[in-house]
Amino acid sequence: MSSAATVAAAHSTSSPHPTYLLPLTDPGAPDIPGGYAYVYLPPPSDPAYSLRFSIQGTSSICRNGSFWTNIPAPGEQFERTKFREYKLKPNFNRSIDIDVPITHAGAFAFFITYTPLPKFSTNTSSQAPRPTRTPTHYVDVSPRLSLRGVDMPLDSLSIFSILSKFMGKNPDDWNKHLNGIGARGYNMVHFTPLMQRGNSNSPYSLYHQLTFDKEHFPNGGEDIANLMSRMERDYGLLAMTDVVLNHTANNSSWLEDHPESGYNLETAPWLEAPYELDTRLLAFSDQLASLGLPTTLNTEADLSRIMEAVKSRVIAEMRLWEYYVVDAQRDAMDSVTAWREGNATLPTGGSGASVEGVAQWSLKHKADWVIDNALQGNDRLGERFRRRVMCQISASLIVAQFGQFSKCPDEHGAYNFIHDILNEVNLQYYRDYDADVSVIVDQIYGRAKYQRLDGHGLKLGPITKESPLIESYFTRLPLNETTKKHNPRSLALVNNGWIWAADAMKDNAGSSSRAYLRREVIPWGDCVKLRYGTGPKDSPFLWDFMGQYARLMAKYFHAFRIDNCHSTPIHVAEYMLDQARKVRPNIAIMAELFSGSEPTDYAFVKRLGLSALIREAMQCWSVAEISKLVHINSGIPLGSFYANDISNLDTADEVSPASPQSPVHESPVHRIRQSQVHALLYDCTHDNETPAQRRDVRDTLPNAALVAFCACATGSVMGYDELYPSLIDLVGERRLYTSPYSEGTVTTQTEKGGVGGIMKQLNHIHTILGQQGYEESFVDHRDQYITMHRVDPQSRRGFFLIAHSAYPGFGDSTPYFEPVHLAGSIARILGAWSLKADGSEAAKNKVQEDKTCLRGLPGQVEELHSVGVDNAIDESVISIKGQFPPGSIAIFETSLPAAEHSEGLDRFVTTGARAAFKDQKLRDLNFILYRCDAEERELNDGKDGCYNVPDHGPLVYAGLQGWWSELKDIVRNNNLGHPLCQNIRGGPWAMEYCVHRLEKISKLAGYDRVKSVADWLRKRFHAVQKLPSYLWPRYFTMVVQTAYNAARDRAVEQMSDGIQTGPQFLKDLALVSVQMSGISSSASLYPQHVVPCLAAGLPHFAVSWMRCWGRDVFISLRGLLLGTGRFANAREHILAFGGVLKHGMIPNLLSSGKITRYNSRDSIWFYLQCIQDYTKMAPNGMLLLQDSVKRRYLPYDDTWFPWDDPRAYSRTSTIEEIIHEAMQRHASGMSFREANAGPAIDSQMRDQGFNLDIHVDWETGMVFGGNQFNCGTWMDKMGESEKAGSKGIPGTPRDGASVEITGLLYSTLTWLSELHDRGQFKQGGVTKGATGPFVSYKDWAAMIKANFERCYYIPLDSSLDAKFDVNPKVINRRGIYKDLYRSGKEFEDYQLRPNYPIAMTVAPQLFDPERALHALSVMDSALLGPTGMATLDPSDWGYRPNYINSDDSSDFAVAKGRNYHSGPEWIWPRGFFLRAMLKFDLMRRKTSEEKLEAYQQVTTRLLGCVDMIQSSPWAGLAELTNYKGSFCGDSCPSQAWSASCMIDLFHDAQQMSAHDLGSESGVETGPTKLADSTVGH
Repeated sequence: MSSAATVAAAHSTSSPHPTYLLPLTDPGAPDIPGGYAYVYLPPPSDPAYSLRFSIQGTSSICRNGSFWTNIPAPGEQFERTKFREYKLKPNFNRSIDIDVPITHAGAFAFFITYTPLPKFSTNTSSQAPRPTRTPTHYVDVSPRLSLRGVDMPLDSLSIFSILSKFMGKNPDDWNKHLNGIGARGYNMVHFTPLMQRGNSNSPYSLYHQLTFDKEHFPNGGEDIANLMSRMERDYGLLAMTDVVLNHTANNSSWLEDHPESGYNLETAPWLEAPYELDTRLLAFSDQLASLGLPTTLNTEADLSRIMEAVKSRVIAEMRLWEYYVVDAQRDAMDSVTAWREGNATLPTGGSGASVEGVAQWSLKHKADWVIDNALQGNDRLGERFRRRVMCQISASLIVAQFGQFSKCPDEHGAYNFIHDILNEVNLQYYRDYDADVSVIVDQIYGRAKYQRLDGHGLKLGPITKESPLIESYFTRLPLNETTKKHNPRSLALVNNGWIWAADAMKDNAGSSSRAYLRREVIPWGDCVKLRYGTGPKDSPFLWDFMGQYARLMAKYFHAFRIDNCHSTPIHVAEYMLDQARKVRPNIAIMAELFSGSEPTDYAFVKRLGLSALIREAMQCWSVAEISKLVHINSGIPLGSFYANDISNLDTADEVSPASPQSPVHESPVHRIRQSQVHALLYDCTHDNETPAQRRDVRDTLPNAALVAFCACATGSVMGYDELYPSLIDLVGERRLYTSPYSEGTVTTQTEKGGVGGIMKQLNHIHTILGQQGYEESFVDHRDQYITMHRVDPQSRRGFFLIAHSAYPGFGDSTPYFEPVHLAGSIARILGAWSLKADGSEAAKNKVQEDKTCLRGLPGQVEELHSVGVDNAIDESVISIKGQFPPGSIAIFETSLPAAEHSEGLDRFVTTGARAAFKDQKLRDLNFILYRCDAEERELNDGKDGCYNVPDHGPLVYAGLQGWWSELKDIVRNNNLGHPLCQNIRGGPWAMEYCVHRLEKISKLAGYDRVKSVADWLRKRFHAVQKLPSYLWPRYFTMVVQTAYNAARDRAVEQMSDGIQTGPQFLKDLALVSVQMSGISSSASLYPQHVVPCLAAGLPHFAVSWMRCWGRDVFISLRGLLLGTGRFANAREHILAFGGVLKHGMIPNLLSSGKITRYNSRDSIWFYLQCIQDYTKMAPNGMLLLQDSVKRRYLPYDDTWFPWDDPRAYSRTSTIEEIIHEAMQRHASGMSFREANAGPAIDSQMRDQGFNLDIHVDWETGMVFGGNQFNCGTWMDKMGESEKAGSKGIPGTPRDGASVEITGLLYSTLTWLSELHDRGQFKQGGVTKGATGPFVSYKDWAAMIKANFERCYYIPLDSSLDAKFDVNPKVINRRGIYKDLYRSGKEFEDYQLRPNYPIAMTVAPQLFDPERALHALSVMDSALLGPTGMATLDPSDWGYRPNYINSDDSSDFAVAKGRNYHSGPEWIWPRGFFLRAMLKFDLMRRKTSEEKLEAYQQVTTRLLGCVDMIQSSPWAGLAELTNYKGSFCGDSCPSQAWSASCMIDLFHDAQQMSAHDLGSESGVETGPTKLADSTVGH
């Protein structure tokens, strides 16, 4: 397939194979829950499934971006350094999806290269950012194993470890053992290495990695191939081998040819001190007797005598400190010589290199200067006195202190001066030396004590030449003809070993480690540590040789076990596994990785593609611990949620819940969850003590059963089933295996000799569990008992286990077992058994007497009849009714009749919703999706509000959004313990609530369509209630999610094309229009009949007079109604508010037209702007101007009268006439007092505040109004605190000519002038004052334009002040526009607030583009927060960024929330700011690439809002936040204008991008096309 075809396939929507969705964050990392972003995918399939990388089209990494991955294309082989490139084209409208077919198993990398977006600046000459890349991330794909043609998922593997050296003769003994292993139901054998072993005969000390053990495999690979074939064909067994990558046998002959393959004094010179110390310690050990020191240790006092001699005769005599310190005498003399000869030089560097003022420096300061500027060899240890001072540089200190030698030839003084400094330099290094010596002594002491004194130790006996005081850290190669050709320093090779709690990512023999010097390594004297370096160039032979080894092993074995993975360099393991996968692509990789660090485990697993990490049940020391271990590895909880996209399962066809034969539809998109690290869980490994040693031999059976029931690969070891009494010494043991299961037929009947017969049953169950996907489980720890229930989530069939553990002290009794109730289930007992075994010391000693064969303890499995099952109609009860002693298990098979066809049930509950929703109107969906508590209670006489979840609180909405806001995170995190899940399990209340509220709504006039949705929900929940209650949360969620998706889709499909084709964020914003527009019985646009009206925000502005505000409506209307295509709703609001025009203004508080209040000077201008927008955006929008409305008040008459007065609604006007009336009233000037002024309408305002004066200054054309006691713009917070003295004093009066009103006025004037010129508006202007001269709209607009910059601009250059109307004495910031012109307090004019972008957006012609862009850049750096815009400059004296309305302090600025608009960060101004930024930034951009950058500057500033709407349970954008985006408890969590202004931004961007970028637009409306090229990278 060509590259182009590959990409096309990636975007096909008709492909039948599954897709796994991996969203990426803005920085390009996997966006999945969990801290480690571990992605583990199923095995490759045929046809291949796809992995979909999804990147937000607006992400910053899309700028000149390319997505790179080394996942091979179909038909290609994997090469780690071969990456395919997918060009990323920024897209304003949707995410970029890259579908990559998965055809190989392994670990695959991906990253993104891009050019970071430059900081927004008006300086076009600023340096552009350099291209960069994200970190490398990984995706792991599980291998596909098969046995006899049947797929074997990793979780179905039952692995059996054998130590091949104890197997006896091949093939006779081997065949017997393999037959017994296969007969017990194991399906894979783990072989310790089958290669030729070294002198120690340890299986892990390999003499030659490419040569098989000649004793068992004389024909080498041919014998191995026959063995593998025979195992699968005859015994049903796959094969796994250990791969040992980090060491080789100390007598490996190839080391003599290639000593550079190890760490020696030539390849690792930092080991010189450890080598000398090791050599001296060995010599000292030989001299103990001659020194009068004990060679047999009887007490710790004996050992202490030796340790004192170690300190004095070894460490002190070897002068170990010389490896740490500077030779002060040598370097001081050299420094003086350099001074005398005039060779002193200053170091190059920054200010820290200066020696000015040395005479005043402390000695420590001088020493630090030397270390920073003049010290060499400080990177590591090495030869003696490796640390050395550069004498020419240190001489510069002498010059600074004494001057030039010729002027002051005091060599003695200079020597003492520099010598003192070097002694100070050495002080820290002597401290390091002392600390290391302390560790050396402790380590030698502790190891010797364990080996020779401790009761649990090795009891090595006397110290001799063959058994010295220490274990040597070095293998010293013999001197012979081969080794003589090498440097003698290369012939001492460091031995491998292990360190307690070592960092697995650190090379413990590397230059940065002192582990070998500090004697922290517990060495394996028979193994030389291999030195790979950073890559093949550092050790070519070794990389090639070990690569051959990896390929050879992969040729024969189905799986690897990486021995000591934690001490194998990760880059080495990566390379070797790549070599193996070239030979066997589906090889499984298990690893012995005990890093002690979860992040390190994940780092190894992700990068290497490890199939599983070995975990050991025998390390658990209590029932609680084993319970915890099996819980971690038992799968997912019963009734788990599945984070798949179920929306594309829906169909208009009804599906019967009883029919499993549902039609097949497109496979769902699987949403990837973080996987935990998979385990290969052993009941006992060949490194573990046996149950007879560690616990009680009887625990062999329950321990094995618990492991077998886990949802992971499991393992055991030869001798476990046979009850071997102790751990086998794999080095020193010489006896051979015996097993009763190797001698005859293995049955599941009770028998003597061990647990092999029961293991056959357990392994059979384990295979079923893994192959058939029994991934759900429940683990319960009950004192000595553990129960496990494993269930298939599809068929709901399961297996149930009771295990009675046996730990020391448990005795033989049967503690009370609380009966288990399995709701809705039928249980059938498969059997109950108990292990009787003799674990006494006498029994152990007896079996150990056999010197030729390894034998097990005497034991027998007995069948029990003490466990019963009572199957009732609605549950099964499992109980223990007799003896069930420690060491017992019982196994049951379970089924759930109500869910036998759960696959059909799944389809039933997730289909049919689209048909049920197909006729729902947007006002119906307001009920179905939303309705906050106040809205809901209004329709129920206050009885029923939002659903209240015990121990959690009420949902934020009564509708589906309220449920899904909680459930989406519950599903994402599979949080079955959430109080909502508890409530759903507790009873059908949640289901009944959802159905009953919609049934009630469907009975309201005009809402009968909702009945189809209620019916759909009722049928689905009826089916769900037949299931056991533990499944209710899962199925309830499936129903709710299906309905929720259908409701959202139905809403979006009724909206404009821009919304339907836009990104998810835009759709989320658009749905706020459904959220805010609904019926309220206490709030309408009219006093006599109820119609849907916009709420200002939820829940604070939901009902009654608080719901519908003039200013809020007409800031919100363009985005929420016009931008979404809801033109009828928009028209209704325009007509309704036109009908209540009075004083040439619309009311801010509508109160359904009953008690209107005219106190907002800006509302009329936002209203007129919306009419203009309507005429331009709505189909046939100009017809609106001729629509007639009934007038609540009389035209041009300010008389107030009640709404039911005969004069009310007795006159009509067209919208055109209303517009002109508003313009004329402002031109005439108004001075009035609010109707009904006083506490009845505003209890906070002072008397002067009720007086409104509005007039036009005909010198500038600007409208002025307000006073210092009212607040007539959107910043309308009135002071309320009597205690603080702020009552009746506005926080932001903003009187004078506010900049946004001036901009809106100019926009209206130019629009009306254009309409008049086209003959579409009768009036061409107004009269000045009551009887003044006529002025045309065009001239009025020209007047404003001629004065705007002079009046509002604050010049960046103070020399230009004379050209502008500014007072330099009150200027705080320059290069911005004033917020006000000629207000009551002059300084308020000059405050930086987020208002001039409003004027820039609606009237860009008023602004000088260059000045405007700079002013926006100032606002960008000063006011822009994570989600909103600070409402006051942080540098302003009045800045108070945290709004707390309940503040009852005496602080005048903040008491009772007076600082509402003096710093808190409001969301809606951000929309206007970004619109203005885009508009003016595009003006300076010439090329498509430059224009694209303008869009990206905008989109990067949307990320906080995207996160807010996605994470908020209210599914909206908040009213405001506090300082730097922090939560504000008094903010409305979903505000209409916050969402609306963002929709406005998208609308502008969609319109402009089509013009600016054309077909190359990053915001194109067609499918995102990606170029795919294959490159080496």
